[in-house]
Amino acid sequence: MKKVAFLVAAGLALSGCGLRPLYGGGPDGAVRSTLSAVEVAPIQGQSGWLVANALKDRLDHNDAPARYRLEVKLDDQISGLGVRRDDSVSRERRTLRARYQLVDLSNGNVVLDATAGSDAGIDVVGSEYATIAAEKSALERLSGIVADQIVARVARYAQTAPAGGQ
Repeated sequence: MKKVAFLVAAGLALSGCGLRPLYGGGPDGAVRSTLSAVEVAPIQGQSGWLVANALKDRLDHNDAPARYRLEVKLDDQISGLGVRRDDSVSRERRTLRARYQLVDLSNGNVVLDATAGSDAGIDVVGSEYATIAAEKSALERLSGIVADQIVARVARYAQTAPAGGQ
């Protein structure tokens, strides 16, 4: 009985703090309709191809007319961290950073300008093939993480933007 009373009290306390679901309103809500109206501009390189595909999967464009264009510039770097006694690298860090802008296509204004990024550690082993495979796998994971960060930030913009997108 105490647990039920606690849950009811917690629910009432949270309802008064102004929290609201990000995707409230379902497919017709402001966030979902904004996300489906975003087109992704081409992004340079292999990492760009991976990030662009991840963004397109998450934005669910559905051939609706675009109201926004998402422009992304990536910085993909691999740096050595650990060094063995023979001066060979034993550990690498792959870093993927994105600077992105959400452009309103009706007037060309940049309505959102932000950055996203993540990094991953990679063990460098005796097999060059295994190391290259680990680097590619890390890039695939990082592309998804960066795409998730970008979509979450665009969704927050859509939730807080006044009606009409501006």
